[in-house]
Amino acid sequence: MKIKIDENLPNSLALLLQEQGYDVETVKGEGLSGSSDQDLWNYVQAESRLFITLDLDFSDIRQFPSGTHSGIIVLRPRTKGPRGVSKIFKLLLNQIDFETIKGKLIIVDPEKIRIRGSESECSEDEAS
Repeated sequence: MKIKIDENLPNSLALLLQEQGYDVETVKGEGLSGSSDQDLWNYVQAESRLFITLDLDFSDIRQFPSGTHSGIIVLRPRTKGPRGVSKIFKLLLNQIDFETIKGKLIIVDPEKIRIRGSESECSEDEAS
């Protein structure tokens, strides 16, 4: 699976995913920092990558409809520092198979993981 990590996330997430065998690129590493959401989205789409971000703009299903992309994960930690982000991301890794995310929007906060799929379903899993 191919994944792109947004510039607002620590590089440690990319390293963790690479260690698990994923093809990971970062916005910073590709020199795309500061790009508009639309320009960045065009790159993500052209590369057919799952996109992981803290940016709530990417949770707008009117602009990024389910079923039209390789998946979007929006992380919503209590604190946006590397420690808070890593904690919530590890929670996600323990509960979601990335291979099942295609076309879906996943919003992860400390209490739950919300999944919005192409069938317009929304399910919630309690975070442990």
